[in-house]
Amino acid sequence: MADGDIEREAMEYDVVIAGAGPAGLSAAIRIKQLAEIEGREVSVAVIEKGSEVGAHILSGVVFDPKALDELFPDWRDDPAQPFDTEVTSDKFVALGESGSATFPGFAMPGFMHNHGCYIGSLGNLTRWLAEKAEGMGVEIYPGFPAAELIEEDGAIKGVVTGDMGVARDGSKKDMYQPGMELRAKYTLFAEGARGSLSKQLIKRFDLDEGREPQKYGLGMKELWRVKPENHKKGLAMHTMGWPLSNDTGGGSFMYHFGDNLVAIGFVVHLNYKNPNLFPFGEFQRLKTHPDIAPILEGAERLSYGARAITEGGYQSVPKLAFPGGALIGCSAGFVNVPRIKGSHNAMKTGMMAAEAAFAALGENREHDVLTAYEAAYDKSWVKAELKKVRNVKPLWTKWGTLIGIGLGGMDMWTNELFGFSIFGTLGHGGADHEATKPASQCKPIHYPKPDGVLTFDRLSSVFISNTNHEEDQPVHLKVADLALQKSSEHDVFAGPSARYCPAAVYEWVDEGGAPKFVINAQNCVHCKTCDIKDPNQNINWTTPEGAGGPNYPNM
Repeated sequence: MADGDIEREAMEYDVVIAGAGPAGLSAAIRIKQLAEIEGREVSVAVIEKGSEVGAHILSGVVFDPKALDELFPDWRDDPAQPFDTEVTSDKFVALGESGSATFPGFAMPGFMHNHGCYIGSLGNLTRWLAEKAEGMGVEIYPGFPAAELIEEDGAIKGVVTGDMGVARDGSKKDMYQPGMELRAKYTLFAEGARGSLSKQLIKRFDLDEGREPQKYGLGMKELWRVKPENHKKGLAMHTMGWPLSNDTGGGSFMYHFGDNLVAIGFVVHLNYKNPNLFPFGEFQRLKTHPDIAPILEGAERLSYGARAITEGGYQSVPKLAFPGGALIGCSAGFVNVPRIKGSHNAMKTGMMAAEAAFAALGENREHDVLTAYEAAYDKSWVKAELKKVRNVKPLWTKWGTLIGIGLGGMDMWTNELFGFSIFGTLGHGGADHEATKPASQCKPIHYPKPDGVLTFDRLSSVFISNTNHEEDQPVHLKVADLALQKSSEHDVFAGPSARYCPAAVYEWVDEGGAPKFVINAQNCVHCKTCDIKDPNQNINWTTPEGAGGPNYPNM
């Protein structure tokens, strides 16, 4: 909560939105659209921790335009709109170590096909949305993370942006500037997966009471420019299986778009059991498969990034509204796991929350619970879509890839054709960090050395993510108990932080014969995996100084 000992400037708005992703910007735009229709003035501010809008946005992306069609029905007519590649062909492939099998298209339910979807950059979509929002009068402030909550009288009344100019030892540098209070009648949280303030809100207001634990995946992506003869513009290919074992969920995507661009990505479900698993290493191994390596022959790797993905779906969505605000987008978790899509759902939830907030302001209300948003979600196509696929993740977890995917496919067909599931609604069986087994119960895994042509190490990958942090600042990755980190994370689980992090932030080094936990916070790409997967929940991801982190181009 806000620190009352620091004198801060304050700004007042009707609505403040934390996060300039698809959900946050859609919410801001929808409020302004409604205000224009009714001839009212509604002040809206959006704050964004990235150095610019889109800097921290990472997705495949095959984009379902369903929500965008509602927000801007004529968006395709705008010469500046960010999508120039419509999906022309789908390919679903099961990989073995040296071969593959392609699933026939008719085996997939209709909603799994990508007809009418677009391949491109979600970051560029948010940049375009930001221009639209600013043209409507929305105030957007990049480089200002939402660092603290303002809670008064049991309600959220805004946020405090992060302090600038604090040295690593906590002292104030000459350039010190305290964060500002942004006060609002309603505050919407669009922080993305495992948002630092959203996590606090869920706990503070018991928003997850009666829900299944949220589940996550780690998504990693590289952008390549390939030879023209290897480019198949409009192809969306998804794989499962190798290099992951049957009991580890995940898969890959490869999307061809634009000017000989290929986005290749890999997702590992974070409920994996073996602490020796190295997700980044699995991603690099994937590219050596005979179905994939030829496409990247002679190609140039342009960018790299990683982020967590919310995967709990229907049964893990928390209560969305609380006194003074609401969770929208991936702060609550609306990803459709089998489709590997969530941006359309994020945008729609932002729009629904905006409509509820706008109506409340019209009734001169403030700081109460936006029950109309909850009601709208319950009747929305977002909830209906998530309900159809609600058992895919738990079936995959329980039965493994070979059997679980088959059962999940059957369940999706049953929901599609008859509107019900023979399984009912399955539970997820625990949080992801609880799945990790002691190292003594697991086999080591060997990963080949990167060749620097097709496969790479993490540091060279972080370099092309354009990640940068002011080094003389407090470490934003907070370890609650260093002794516990040594006795458990290191001694029992063999230090999985050195492997699950896709940016080489964590390492255990020998210091005079004793292991020391080292945090290279300047490498952090803000994926939040450590906050999710640490076996003791001993690491807390907090916002670093504003504008720090990756600067993703065209991702």
